Amino acid sequence: MSKCLMCQEGLQERQLFSEILLLKRKKNSLCPDCQLEFEPISSPICQLCCKKSKITPCADCLYWESQGKEVNHQALYHYNDKMMEYFSFYKFHGDYLLRKVFAKEVKLALLSHKDFTIVPIPISDQRQEERGFNQVTAILEAAGLPYLPLLKKEHSQKQSEKKRSERLKTAQIFHLDDQYPVPEKIILVDDIYTTGATIQLAKALLMKKGAKTIKTFSVAR
Repeated sequence: MSKCLMCQEGLQERQLFSEILLLKRKKNSLCPDCQLEFEPISSPICQLCCKKSKITPCADCLYWESQGKEVNHQALYHYNDKMMEYFSFYKFHGDYLLRKVFAKEVKLALLSHKDFTIVPIPISDQRQEERGFNQVTAILEAAGLPYLPLLKKEHSQKQSEKKRSERLKTAQIFHLDDQYPVPEKIILVDDIYTTGATIQLAKALLMKKGAKTIKTFSVAR
């Protein structure tokens, strides 16, 4: 019996008649109880960034507008206690199996952007060595999605350790891997969108280097 990747409880697998005919079996990675604790993006939200908000643009997006920046962000889930637990196990405790939890949903969402090149937000070489994997590219690989590792990141303090005001003032931490040309249409993919500071730094660099249209995407907002 397979187990839930979050709580390790056994999964009750019920095979549908259509799956028997097609000799296919859907594999669940979460039990129903854990799945219900994740909160899919739902209204009312800011239509620009998916933040819970009764107005569009929300306060976050108004800030970026005041800086002359555009926001065009899509996310799958709100960042609630269950999502915080997920990322704690996945990123900070290195549970690599958890890359599979949202892989199917990420694939469905990103396949709708057919003309866009997927560019993941990177982690620094030091963070890669500590963790053993990049949490963003691991999800993309679990989803079977091709991506272009165009961005490189300098080592810096974790965003999760910074106050909101510190995040908004973060200096440029990205540079380009010069072996790759910059596509005109890009969808930037990250794990969590909080203030949007990381996304805006990456967008600014890519636009400066020739990108024309950039959308952004994350698992959680």
